[in-house]
Amino acid sequence: VQLQASGGGLVQTGGSLRLSCAASPRTFSSYVMGWFRQAPGKERRFVAAIDYRDSATVYADSVKGRFTISRDNGRNTVLLQMDSLRPEDTAAYYCAAISTTKWRWVRYADKYDRWGQGTLVTVSS
Repeated sequence: VQLQASGGGLVQTGGSLRLSCAASPRTFSSYVMGWFRQAPGKERRFVAAIDYRDSATVYADSVKGRFTISRDNGRNTVLLQMDSLRPEDTAAYYCAAISTTKWRWVRYADKYDRWGQGTLVTVSS
């Protein structure tokens, strides 16, 4: 069971990036997929999550209206479209999976079962 995140890079303030997380079918089906980020010297923080069953979504207040999470169940992929990026969005971004039975815990990193490696996003001012 693996998660593979990609799509990070360097972008100017106001720019856009799209992150992608590919998962094995066993991971993707019946799981909530989430994105977290961790800036240097700071704790890992919730960004967004999407349910498998009905594509319900939830966002951190800091990214609401700027980021969009989506999933392609046929390709076992979850996407994070990031628009209007700000320097404070600079961080390593991680995708993770949690059972759909734990939807109420999606904002908590320690509840997630599986993690991908980080992809670095740097927003220059």
